[in-house]
Amino acid sequence: QVQLAESGGGLVWPGGSLTLSCVATGIIRQITRMGWYRQAPGKERELVATISSGNTNYGDSVKGRFTISRDTARNAVYLQMNSLKPDDTAVYSCNGRIMTLDFSNLEVWGRGTLVTVSS
Repeated sequence: QVQLAESGGGLVWPGGSLTLSCVATGIIRQITRMGWYRQAPGKERELVATISSGNTNYGDSVKGRFTISRDTARNAVYLQMNSLKPDDTAVYSCNGRIMTLDFSNLEVWGRGTLVTVSS
């Protein structure tokens, strides 16, 4: 079974920075894509950023402020968040498209980590 575990959420002042981490564990052959999504109270889940084969994609609201990176050796993905705004307050969830040893393709979600931007 493959699992994703996020860490790094918390309370931060507007204008501050925070780094989220996500590590995939389990019987993994290959990770084709990892990314971050977020859902604020009363809103739909939205794309934050994804990374695959070195290519990155960002949601319009975070471009220029957030940076996604990946450590393939550790099956990990990171999200560096700068210039945080109250509108960035949300539960941030890690997502991975993962191939297991038996060549099954899975889409896996983490449980999420809460980021609160407030003074």
